[in-house]
Amino acid sequence: MAAESSILIAYDGSPAAREAVEQAGALFAPRKAIVLTVWEPGLSEFMLVPDATGMGTTMMPYDPSVVREVDRAGEDHANDIAQDGQALAQKAGLQAEALAMRDITNTADAIVEVATERQVGAIVIGSRGLKGLRSKLLGSASGEVLRKAGRPVVVVRHPDDHQHD
Repeated sequence: MAAESSILIAYDGSPAAREAVEQAGALFAPRKAIVLTVWEPGLSEFMLVPDATGMGTTMMPYDPSVVREVDRAGEDHANDIAQDGQALAQKAGLQAEALAMRDITNTADAIVEVATERQVGAIVIGSRGLKGLRSKLLGSASGEVLRKAGRPVVVVRHPDDHQHD
């Protein structure tokens, strides 16, 4: 990794993500860092409701203004989280910028997409340390990023997450 290349820190505000920011500072300060928070739209444009026969469901459109309002609130929340991560990264000695990105496919793909677009030298991501069935049910963004990134990935586990082993 080139000495001047920036890093990307995936940040969702969780204890594991906070630990990842601290470790990124210890490893990479004073580099530039993008603190990325991926947010998912709150509602789809349709909802399922029971149909009149009681034999299934019917798609009913949401009020578009409600959809926009919920999505705006989600984006605002993601921006707040990203800015929190930016402040932590700056405190850890990194030259950080906050970025919130809407998740179009899944979180790992969004992280890898930003890393590729911004040509970062490495990705830093926290892991909850989930194993087995829990990992399969809840998913593992860090594992997916490791498989898809095509660049160095530092996976940081929060010290208190050892109970999931």
